[in-house]
Amino acid sequence: MLKSNYSGCLLEAGTDEAGRGCLSGPVVAAAVILPKDFSHPLLNDSKQLSEKNREILKPIIEEQALAYAVSFIYQDEVDQLNVLQASITGMHRAIGGLKIAPEFIIVDGNKFRSYKEIPHETIVKGDAKFLSIAAASVLAKTYRDAYMKKIHQEFTMYNWQKNKGYPTKEHRAAIREFGATIHHRKTFKLLPEQLKLKL
Repeated sequence: MLKSNYSGCLLEAGTDEAGRGCLSGPVVAAAVILPKDFSHPLLNDSKQLSEKNREILKPIIEEQALAYAVSFIYQDEVDQLNVLQASITGMHRAIGGLKIAPEFIIVDGNKFRSYKEIPHETIVKGDAKFLSIAAASVLAKTYRDAYMKKIHQEFTMYNWQKNKGYPTKEHRAAIREFGATIHHRKTFKLLPEQLKLKL
């Protein structure tokens, strides 16, 4: 059973991101402040949910949240910042986009930089423990998946509508055959053989 609150503050924002481990596309972050009585039987860590259930939850979260915001950190900025800093920057931008300022922030994972003067706590596997982080994980994932399906139309050979930019065998085979696109992260090891030195 996911908990509704960590801090005791009424305006507690949960934040999470999607797409850190991908070879292409953006890191997408979301922040959500839920009402204290919010509950939904389906809501869980987005990785535990089917795509269908994530799509069911998305409009419910958006409708019932006191505030929510989503931010995109595109591949060039991911390359520039590194993926951890891109994730934290994305979460900061999402929190900054909330129409209500939170009194406390709970963050999925164990790394975060303070946002303004707002107290925060990092929670490992927080998306499986707290409703607001789970809600943020669902929004980050659904927005990112929709974006990957959109850019798939232009580059169908990578099958992003299915693999969403993650390093599957099929995705790597397509990179090997067709090379990298503008959507690929240049600082990521796109192919295992990039590790081998040319002597």
